[in-house]
Amino acid sequence: MSHPQEADTRPYREGVGIALLNRDDEVFVGQRIDQTAEAWLMPQGGIDPGEDPLQAALREMEEEIGVPRALAEVIAETRDWLTYDLPPELRDVVWKGRYRGQRQKWYLARFLGRDSDINIRTAHPEFKEWRWIPFRRLPDMIVPFKRPIYEQIVAEFADRVRS
Repeated sequence: MSHPQEADTRPYREGVGIALLNRDDEVFVGQRIDQTAEAWLMPQGGIDPGEDPLQAALREMEEEIGVPRALAEVIAETRDWLTYDLPPELRDVVWKGRYRGQRQKWYLARFLGRDSDINIRTAHPEFKEWRWIPFRRLPDMIVPFKRPIYEQIVAEFADRVRS
C-alpha cells in the first residue's frame, strides 16, 4: 500500500487509446458500464504481450465498440507517450494494485462506417451508452484525474479536427 507522503514507485501500465472521428469531426465517447458518475471516455486499454501499440488500439476499438479495423483510417498518433496517475484511493484497487497509473499512446482515426456499425453490446461490454461529441469538449466529459491527458490529446490533434 502507498502512503500519501511516500513517492509511488510502482510502474505505469502500458496502454493505448483511440479518438474515433465521424464525418462531422465529432469524436466517439462512451459511458462505462461500471460507472455511476457522468464520465465519458474513448476506447482504450492495455497492450497485450507481443502487440504493438497501433495493433492494440485497433483491437481495443473492436473489442469495446464492435468497429472492425477496416472501418477506421488512422490519421495521426501522439508524438510521445502520455501518462496519468490514479488517485490514491484507487491505486491499490485498480489493476490489483500493480500500477500507479497508465502510460498511453493515442491515435486519431476517421470512422469510415455508419452509426449502425457501432455495437457496444460486445462479448464483454464496457459501455452502457455512447454518443458523438465535439472533439474539443473531451476534457469536460472525463473523470477529473484523466482530464490532463484528454487536454493533451485535444491539443496535439486539434489542427486535424474541425469540431
